[in-house]
Amino acid sequence: MTPRRGFRCAALPAAVLVLVACTGINRSAARQPAPARLHADIVNSAFPEAHDTYNGIACASDGLVYYVLSSEKAGVAAQMYSYDPSSKAVKHLGDLTEACGEKDSQAISQGKSHVRFVESEGKLYFATHIGFYSIIDGMEKPGIPPAGMKPYPGGHFLTCDMATGKYESLAIAPGNEGIITFAMDTQRKRLYGLSWPTGQFLRYDIPKHEIKNLGPVSEQGENGKGPTFRTICRSLAVDPTDGTVYFSTSDGAIHRYHYDSEAIDTVATDSLKKDCFGLYDPTSAGHMGYNWRQTFWYGPEKAIYGVHGNSGYLFRFAPAAGQVEVLGRITSEVSQRSGMFDQFSYGYLGFAPGPDNSTIYYLTGGPVYENGRRVRGKESTAKGESKGLEDLHLVTWHIPTSRYIDHGPIFFASGQRPNYFLAQK
Repeated sequence: MTPRRGFRCAALPAAVLVLVACTGINRSAARQPAPARLHADIVNSAFPEAHDTYNGIACASDGLVYYVLSSEKAGVAAQMYSYDPSSKAVKHLGDLTEACGEKDSQAISQGKSHVRFVESEGKLYFATHIGFYSIIDGMEKPGIPPAGMKPYPGGHFLTCDMATGKYESLAIAPGNEGIITFAMDTQRKRLYGLSWPTGQFLRYDIPKHEIKNLGPVSEQGENGKGPTFRTICRSLAVDPTDGTVYFSTSDGAIHRYHYDSEAIDTVATDSLKKDCFGLYDPTSAGHMGYNWRQTFWYGPEKAIYGVHGNSGYLFRFAPAAGQVEVLGRITSEVSQRSGMFDQFSYGYLGFAPGPDNSTIYYLTGGPVYENGRRVRGKESTAKGESKGLEDLHLVTWHIPTSRYIDHGPIFFASGQRPNYFLAQK
């Protein structure tokens, strides 16, 4: 199976959750010497049809790890689980098509949750996405329904009550589109999303039970062709002080949604189009362009910390100053020494603050060497995917001291390499 962006371990008999259970890493990881190799444990979720998982994992306040395993089959939905690190018990929490009230619809399933969970008042908020694709001109497009099936109905804004396990569908994306990007303003009770493939900006007001489509924000998104094609941003950053929502485009622009006026404009003082990020044609597929890959809001500095995907550069954007500050390359040491960008053209989603809220944990790739020679990747394609075999490295960056550490590659006890990871606290 061709590697793609996600969170899956190839060559295993069933779906697995690979936990961040790496020996030697703790709250003070940024100050520890780097071990030569890290060990990861496997938790089998017994979902044989599982494919990749994208962003859909979170450590919640009840001590459980919640996650979604995706499906690429038209009639098989993504499945949600919880894992108890104390008892090591896995619990199946539901089928996402059923959770959305579409069990008997005969429509293409809710095959993914491509977004991070947000916890608020005892509930997990998230969104669903299509997992069944057709490859047209080398690019992923919404799947053509098999005989007897209806088209994909659209992604849902969804909640799961952590105490009862009850789901509630709040709203559905217009135009049969999935929701590929999601964020929540927990103070103002608003949900935000970008739809796929056309890149509509959606917002849902919880108290008003109102969804609003503010229209396309990146040409025709990944449904476009030629000059109208743009890869859609995968991360929304919410400023909790005023409710502004920030996102990028593959041209390098930083856009912002204003909570009060609901207007969307562009930051005029700076952009993500930096020479060190590389040179990209935003009208071509197979990369994220100048989009940021993953971000989070860092309260002590009132700033967004993010990573540019393919180049692996860490940056800081402080809205008050209006400037993007490139801090350094946060890829693995072996990748930096090679002088090359990483093999995954979209970049890595495993980027999150750790338990101390001041250390960034980043799971990223690194070149593989055998007998002293580098194992090269395959030829580039128009899909966002790894171009060859990689090692998985855990990197930390301590924000107050700017200290970078590559903690080494991660392996299973068998010596097998994990293919994809997502980082959470």
